[in-house]
Amino acid sequence: MIEPALASRLQFALTTIVHIIFPVMSMGLAPFLIYFTWKDIRTGKPVYEQLRRFWTKIFAVSFVVGTVTGIVLEFEFGTNFAAFSTAAGELFGGPLAVEGMMAFMLEATFLGVFVFGRERVSDALYMVSAVAVGLGTWLSAVWILIANSWMQTPRGYELVVEDGQTLISLVDPIAAYANPRFPWMFVHMQNAAVLSVALFMAGVAAYHLFRHYHWEYPVEHPEFWETTLKIAVVVLLLTAPFQVVHGDAYARHVAETQPQKFAAMEAVWETDSYVPEYIFAVPTDLDDLLNPRAKEIFGLGVPGGASWLVSGGDPTAEITGLNEFDTQPPPVAIVFWSFRIMVALGFWFVLLAFWAGYRWWRGQLLEDDLLHKSLMASSLLGILAVEVGWIVTEVGRQPWVIQGVMKTRDGVSPGLTGFEATLTLVGFGVVYLGLLSLYTYVVARIVRAGPPAVDESTADSAPNGASQQPSTPSGGNDD
Repeated sequence: MIEPALASRLQFALTTIVHIIFPVMSMGLAPFLIYFTWKDIRTGKPVYEQLRRFWTKIFAVSFVVGTVTGIVLEFEFGTNFAAFSTAAGELFGGPLAVEGMMAFMLEATFLGVFVFGRERVSDALYMVSAVAVGLGTWLSAVWILIANSWMQTPRGYELVVEDGQTLISLVDPIAAYANPRFPWMFVHMQNAAVLSVALFMAGVAAYHLFRHYHWEYPVEHPEFWETTLKIAVVVLLLTAPFQVVHGDAYARHVAETQPQKFAAMEAVWETDSYVPEYIFAVPTDLDDLLNPRAKEIFGLGVPGGASWLVSGGDPTAEITGLNEFDTQPPPVAIVFWSFRIMVALGFWFVLLAFWAGYRWWRGQLLEDDLLHKSLMASSLLGILAVEVGWIVTEVGRQPWVIQGVMKTRDGVSPGLTGFEATLTLVGFGVVYLGLLSLYTYVVARIVRAGPPAVDESTADSAPNGASQQPSTPSGGNDD
């Protein structure tokens, strides 16, 4: 049997890694759907109605599966980390409760109108429903990230002893919930979600266009996929460079507030200056593959790069090594390699965005088969970047569940046995992987089916919620 603390950490990691896919899809799709709805109402062009209806299907599936998998995570705070919940419940429970009562209910209430009410409500109310669904999706992220960012940089609390137990008491809500980490996490996460969906859109569109233009395979509505690809490229050009620039500044914030995590990201064990930034690194001894402690590696490094990163421009800046800290370091290899994968993907997204933008400018966006293949291969890499980014964030904080306040092993439920923790770990592994497989199957079916035929709609594009006969081939607004 796996000991309770490790099994609980693995279970929470597994459920989070699977769950995060669905919020990323829904949060990333939200601004696209608001735009598609606005253009549909404003212009009446059939392609925007198709875009709205097609991507709403994937949004709705993501919302449903995300809700199911997300509820389990909150229960795990009681089943696996009851000591943490007892100690920090006064401060940690508030944001989670508000997320459920405000953000989730807002999203869930208007989602029905948005999915089923196009022909039943006015244009104005339908537009309100689109904005409300998107706002609810992003507000959910606000409260979840407030709770998580407080665990990274706790503020606004004091430790009190009640009945012999140390508890965390909230004394300054503004300091706690507007902690230094929150704006960094929120901007980085939301931009990553939009970037990930743009990559997915571009990959799906490239798949259909590649079949149509290069294999001469008959594809219905090629104009739909052309529009999808162009919108995705525009968003990539905005989000990919911003993610790299913001990530650079974010890393310096981490170095200031969590120096041990930054040292793990760079695998710096001894305090040193002019520390190289290894872009690619392989240990000379395979036994050290999971131990980047030793810099006796074969790699491609930028001299002084890590020092430059931590200081914002000084390649001779000193970085505090992991050996200087009193606590046990986090799993350095996991943090070290995850950080490099995330950074490498970030630069690849920038290259891909400018490549696509250049081809579009030259009028060759639909003809570059290598670009199409690259977009197809990269369609899920945004999700991967989010996953490894969260690994850096969460694993890099270890051994703390609340930075500098409570260690993870002290937050585990005291009555939890190794058998119980191992059993639920295996059970959740089977269930969550099953849900992920089912979600993948459903989304793949939607993608293969392509956009809906607008002329089969009876009312979706009717102005002001009025009924409309399906006699016009375009299915759009006649006025």
